[in-house]
Amino acid sequence: MTASASPVTWPDAQRAEHFQQWLAPLVARHALLPQTLAAASADASSRRYLRIQTAAGTSLIVMDDPATPNQVTPFVAVGGMMAASQLHVPALLAHDAARGFALMEDLGTTSYLEALRRAQQDNDLPTAQALMRDATTALLRWQASGAGAALPRFDEAFVRRELQIFVDWCVQAHHGRQWTPKQQDYWDRTVKALAANIAAQPAVPMHRDYMVRNLMVCDAAAGNPGVLDFQDAVLGPVTYDMGSLLRDAFLSWDEPEEIDWAVRYWEGARREGIFGLDPNGEDPHEMALDFGLFWRALEWTVLQRHLKILGLFCRLKLRDGKPHYADDLPRFYAYVIKTATRYVELSPLLRLMEDLQPQLLQTGFSLR
Repeated sequence: MTASASPVTWPDAQRAEHFQQWLAPLVARHALLPQTLAAASADASSRRYLRIQTAAGTSLIVMDDPATPNQVTPFVAVGGMMAASQLHVPALLAHDAARGFALMEDLGTTSYLEALRRAQQDNDLPTAQALMRDATTALLRWQASGAGAALPRFDEAFVRRELQIFVDWCVQAHHGRQWTPKQQDYWDRTVKALAANIAAQPAVPMHRDYMVRNLMVCDAAAGNPGVLDFQDAVLGPVTYDMGSLLRDAFLSWDEPEEIDWAVRYWEGARREGIFGLDPNGEDPHEMALDFGLFWRALEWTVLQRHLKILGLFCRLKLRDGKPHYADDLPRFYAYVIKTATRYVELSPLLRLMEDLQPQLLQTGFSLR
């Protein structure tokens, strides 16, 4: 939620009226200064965040989620789980799930994305390492909490729905391709392999978008990082959130750095017993015994995420009028091709990518 101080506009008079009605009783209670209301940030959905100053010289954040249904109820529920797990999430001061508003703590204006980009530009690896250690520690705390039994499950049907976004919006809408029966077979084999990889992993509470745009740099005393946008949490594969952190939508790392942070996470997960036991409930899960198996599972899991994001970013450009998301499509093509090139089981996907992005396979690519 980075500050922008842009004026606040409303899509219609009724939404503006509903907001004023909701805010009015909160003004005195929290010493709000309504005239200071300004845009703070927006995301890929219709949800946005507004910043409002208080008479005490501090600021708070308003969530405005006009969607039907909105995400206020899961935001409250998952935020409670994370707070109970000692993660630093915004303290909730008031909310109206029916109308889609919430008032919460302001975690500041410095995102992990901003701080890590600066560290990359300055070749400041110690700062990057410290930030990533904090993010990993928080993730391990969440996964070890035992929370999440009531969360939706990231099952095979969920995986297939997400991958279909790639087909509908990247392959068909963006590239204008209709697959031949042979290409469809390649895709079916890819989906089967990726779904099987996810199903074979221990299930843990999963943020589902644990990336640097959703982490805020906070004082150590308050708890670093601050965690945002967790309302889509599910119960899913243990490697998903760590993979999301390492292979981000807006920031890439060299592989030695990825592996170093992954090893540290893997060692922490072993200590916390996060991998659990094998399917028979007897010996430790195989991923707890072999980092190579863990790394393979992580790469395949984050590959599923990247295919979905390719579809999402194309949809944002073509349907939602947000073309700037397409600027990061090359990063995801490169992620996908890099992983598919490594594993013979993923060669069917590589053939499909050759059709969509032949120049990347012919000339090579860089993620930085």
